[in-house]
Amino acid sequence: MQFKLLSALSLASLAAATAISRRTGGGGGNPEPIPASQCSTAPVQCCTDGGKASDETFAPILALLGINVIGDALVGTGCSAVPVVGVGSGAECDSFAYCCEDNSHSLISVSCVPVIIDL
Repeated sequence: MQFKLLSALSLASLAAATAISRRTGGGGGNPEPIPASQCSTAPVQCCTDGGKASDETFAPILALLGINVIGDALVGTGCSAVPVVGVGSGAECDSFAYCCEDNSHSLISVSCVPVIIDL
């Protein structure tokens, strides 16, 4: 009985976790930067910190939020949108400029690709 309950709870937890796919480019471990104009998922994000989801900085945050990231997708924390007017016309981001598939979490943006904003 306990095994069935534990199995059911494990499956429910797994189903509740958000599965985020990896975006890659160039066949390497990190995606290739894209021009800001190619970010079709949301506004370009300027994040204070960024890196692989498996890094010790980000993995605990993802686990706490119940976000299951597949592979070594890039993530960013402390993100804010870069104004559309600024992209390509001298917009600045002193940290990590990303185009992310999922900006719905308040603490972290998930499945990101580096963006070139100074065109």
